[in-house]
Amino acid sequence: MSTGRKLTGLLLFTTALSCPALAFAQGTGGPPSGVAQGEAPDPTDDDVLTDTAEGTGQNTQLEETPEVSVPGGDVIVVTGRRRVEPERNSTQVISVLSAEAIARTGEGDIAGALSRVTGLSTVGNGLVYVRGLGDRYSLALLNGLPLPSPQPLSRVVPLDIFPTNVVASSLVQKTYSANFPGEFGGGAINLTTKAIPDESFVTLSAGISGDEQTTFSKGYTYYGSQYDWFGFDDGSRDIVPALQGFLDSGARISDPGVDSQAILTQLGNPNRILLQKTDWTPANLSGGITMGTSADFGDTGRIGVIATASLTNKWRNRRITQQTAINADLELRSDFTDFVTDNRILLNGLLGFGLEIGEHQFRFTNLFIRDTLKRGSLSLGEDLQNGDTDLVQDTSWFERQLYNSQFVGEMEFGDLSVDLRGGYAQTQREAPYEWEFTYTRTNNAGDPLGDLFLNTLDPQRGGAVVAFSDLTEDLYFGGIDLSYRVSDWLGVTIGYAYSDTDRFSTRREFDIRATTGFPDALGAFRPDNLLGDALIQLGYDPAAQAAAGIGPFNFNIFETTQSDPAFAANLTVNAGYAKVNIVPFDTVTLDLGVRYEDAKQTVTPVEVFAVPLNSGSGTNLNNDYFLPGGTITWEATDRLQVRASASKTIARPQFRELIFQTYFDPETNRQFNGNPRLVDSELINAEARAEYYLGGGDKISLAGFYKDIENPIEVFSSFSDNEQVSGFANAPAATLYGLEFESQLSKDLYDWGGFFETKRAILIANYTYTTSELKVGENDIVSVFPFADQPASNFFNDGVALTGQSDHLVNLQLGLEDTEDLQQFTMLLSYASERVTSRGTANLPDIVEDPGLRLDLVYRQGLNLGGVPLELKLEARNVTGRDHFEFQDNGTRRIDINSYEVGRSFGASISAEF
Repeated sequence: MSTGRKLTGLLLFTTALSCPALAFAQGTGGPPSGVAQGEAPDPTDDDVLTDTAEGTGQNTQLEETPEVSVPGGDVIVVTGRRRVEPERNSTQVISVLSAEAIARTGEGDIAGALSRVTGLSTVGNGLVYVRGLGDRYSLALLNGLPLPSPQPLSRVVPLDIFPTNVVASSLVQKTYSANFPGEFGGGAINLTTKAIPDESFVTLSAGISGDEQTTFSKGYTYYGSQYDWFGFDDGSRDIVPALQGFLDSGARISDPGVDSQAILTQLGNPNRILLQKTDWTPANLSGGITMGTSADFGDTGRIGVIATASLTNKWRNRRITQQTAINADLELRSDFTDFVTDNRILLNGLLGFGLEIGEHQFRFTNLFIRDTLKRGSLSLGEDLQNGDTDLVQDTSWFERQLYNSQFVGEMEFGDLSVDLRGGYAQTQREAPYEWEFTYTRTNNAGDPLGDLFLNTLDPQRGGAVVAFSDLTEDLYFGGIDLSYRVSDWLGVTIGYAYSDTDRFSTRREFDIRATTGFPDALGAFRPDNLLGDALIQLGYDPAAQAAAGIGPFNFNIFETTQSDPAFAANLTVNAGYAKVNIVPFDTVTLDLGVRYEDAKQTVTPVEVFAVPLNSGSGTNLNNDYFLPGGTITWEATDRLQVRASASKTIARPQFRELIFQTYFDPETNRQFNGNPRLVDSELINAEARAEYYLGGGDKISLAGFYKDIENPIEVFSSFSDNEQVSGFANAPAATLYGLEFESQLSKDLYDWGGFFETKRAILIANYTYTTSELKVGENDIVSVFPFADQPASNFFNDGVALTGQSDHLVNLQLGLEDTEDLQQFTMLLSYASERVTSRGTANLPDIVEDPGLRLDLVYRQGLNLGGVPLELKLEARNVTGRDHFEFQDNGTRRIDINSYEVGRSFGASISAEF
């Protein structure tokens, strides 16, 4: 066979191949020609390659290679004796999920699908951890370009806001290469959106789901506005005129001339503060439409457009146990049960244009995602220090929105490749009217009202607090990459990237109090009457009080965020890199590069008052780095491949970690505050890996990895007034190392006959073992604003694991699918061992989460109704009934910090393509 025919067969076969962990497509059931039944074809055989490329083999039914768009060109290269598997052909350690693979998991969002990848896990709502390193060490890209986050508590965009129907592929790269940004601690996750469809189509989908704890059960909510179900407010949550006038004036709330009566009169809208119990919580509903078309023009031109929109409305009940300790013996300070009902509405839309002219490809992508959370909660618990019982009501509304518009041009001029990338993204988060009302029962026999829950608007017995927060982040980015194939054994790539991120964040919190003459009996009023027009008017009318024989009393407003109400932050990065790909021998490839990054990061308190406060909570970091990275790949045999890599990367503190401003996280049910004294973390990374390919997409791999981290950023928690407040600090140093094992096996069952004649069995399993240690010496110090520097041992213990790191991660997929029609049944088993979520302070133990074992079942079935192809999906999630556990444990006693029942969930969806 000629060399040209060999190369043609290899390239065509690669094009027809799906990605690992996903690629068992549904095609014809018979064996390839020339291969005995029951035997798998050897993909290293040239005849098999050519037969497949020419359409004579079974493998012509394999899924197409997913679209992947990253800086510096393709991650998959075909040189020397490279074979068909994309992971094998890459110069780096990658995993790629195609749309078909994501569909097999049955997950509705990218975060859930990525949790099936070796070494990856998700925490909270869509935060992806790579090899136990928190989201601050992960890099998220869209078509090779950065994304800002709408969450003040997340470095990257929570990936559960990306529905699977807008993503063509998801690539995870675990070894650093210089064409990626230097903030590459655990790995990079690159989402590639769909560009040009193969043919015109319209797909409609609808789904329904529910869980044992929520659906058709009791819950708590409030009216809000008439469009809440859609994720938008009708204007009812606009800041009331009197308060807006005060905010615009530059005055302090205590200044003479501030009309506090007008502010209070307008604040107490019952639709925003009256929590109501519902006897019936609806099921989760979703619907969407995706359409696309394409057309050829000229000899080599093709243009296409894809548009998609979907709406999901989900409900979730949580009965959360929250306890706090007074000492290291974990004797209780407080013991609360918090019943929370979350209504989450996710609206997304994508409009993408694609253009192909010969070897040149262009895409213009516009993405809109709006993630809204409507939250109502009622908490009941004991303050064991004073014997009181507190009843706390919360109502809140969180709007998170992302808009991204980007252009990518990938051009080929013979041996020269030119990539152009640029765009703009904006994220917003608005949380108007975060209300909290506290009612207290003293349980004091000497108190005539001691058996009643009262809110006297006094910190000793009740309170009313409202907060308004607003965040806007703008990101401008651009870059150019030039790649040139000098010879068969040498390729060179150089590139430049620029990004400029601006964030403006405000949070204003107001504590409403009554003076000592406030009648206790009035404290029995529900919140809308407590702040109702009549009572507010009475508080400002001494004559009416005297006539009623009560008082005198008045109302006051205190601003608790007066010291640091607003911040402006900026991060500007200029980067350049050079990278070479060398093939010194037919079986060896070297990928070597270095990246230079110059970054200036600032956080500046913004003066909102006419008389400045001169806050000292600013940050000014100006650093530059040379970041080398290299990987050597040796194809020891036709089936065995060995890799080794080493690199230096960084992790900058994120705005949410730097800004000295309090935010409430509704997922973890706690408050966070930043530390403007944080500094960059620096990482040294090393990895060795052996991959054995069995043929037909089957493989086994084993890897070892090591990371040395200087100044890792850790979360710590303290407790104040029975509330957990978390902050951030640089630990002196840490090491992390571990092993990864992955296997992927499939077997055609056609020789079983009967029902199994067209069936294929699939086994995908991966296991990651990780261990880490903080390094804390006697002379190490830690800097936490606004306190003086102090010994690091006050916050960190030497030898403990990094926050977020599980020792054991296990994923197992067992599947049975038809090779001719759409029919799949998949069992997905996942396990994550205990991991620290926050360091304990004041001699308290660390806070630990125990994710445990989880089993999901997914069934997909193709149907045909009147000539219209349908896809039915049935799913059962958390079949084992695993609950959420987050606790402190000193070895003899355990208290729950954020534990609740999760329950099993069930769903069904159907889609039709026209």
